[in-house]
Amino acid sequence: LKTGFLKWKPDYDSAATEYGKAAVAFKNAKQFDQAREACLREAEAHENNKATIPDSNVPLPVALQEMQRLPEAVQLIEKASMMYLENGTPDTAAIALERAGKLIENVSPEKAVQLYQQAASVFENEERLRQALEMLGKASRLLVRGRRLDEAALSLQKEKSIYKEIENYPTCYKKTIAQVLVHLHRNDYVAAERCVRESYSIPGFNGSEDCAALEQLLEGYDQQDQDQVSEVCNLPLFKYMDNDYAKLGLTLVVPGGGIKKKSPNAAQDKARGPTAVGSHADEEEDEYSGGLC
Repeated sequence: LKTGFLKWKPDYDSAATEYGKAAVAFKNAKQFDQAREACLREAEAHENNKATIPDSNVPLPVALQEMQRLPEAVQLIEKASMMYLENGTPDTAAIALERAGKLIENVSPEKAVQLYQQAASVFENEERLRQALEMLGKASRLLVRGRRLDEAALSLQKEKSIYKEIENYPTCYKKTIAQVLVHLHRNDYVAAERCVRESYSIPGFNGSEDCAALEQLLEGYDQQDQDQVSEVCNLPLFKYMDNDYAKLGLTLVVPGGGIKKKSPNAAQDKARGPTAVGSHADEEEDEYSGGLC
């Protein structure tokens, strides 16, 4: 980096290489503070050289992870992803954002959701829809796990729209089930019913096993029949979904305490006891013993 009479400009390219080697050595020696400093200087040299920061065998986030400084690591990865986007390598930017999401997921799920959604947007802009769906799926599950159900409903709708676009209809059915469970946990029966009704336009949904189960679930929920709701949610169709959605089904309780509605006559008969029920039936039988005329 030094200049002199015969060297007018710093050699940023060579300096970056040397800082990279130093970072490796510091990291292997478990001297993570020095490794962090060397990585930052390597990045600065690349920036002065108008070059994109390359993937290193010893990336700065690894050193920061060892130092339990995850927020700083994520912040630097986000900065790197912006540089990748500006340099015209969006795929690398999206992969960096996904890496940051994995890094912070257990510490700050809210931040991880944001990173996964950013990665999904980048993949979607590049028309890499399957990778975008993978990122959206991670975001949706984290939102459900954090009980951010309003946002989860929107995220699932986004997933479903893309699956419909690529004509993966069976997965659309599964996303509809997840949507209905989320809406019912939000105590929004109208949205759940509308979700099923709109799904009739998906080829093959009407008449499918998924459709029949959802109609039965909505009927039980509307009738406040906890037994029917629990029976549907214990079907393999619900139990073998992703863990976060399966838990929604197993913990679903209908409003009003989840008690199945009884007819008024049945409730009176139960109060009178079996003898009263028998005598009541005999009275009805005697009333018409002589015939209708």
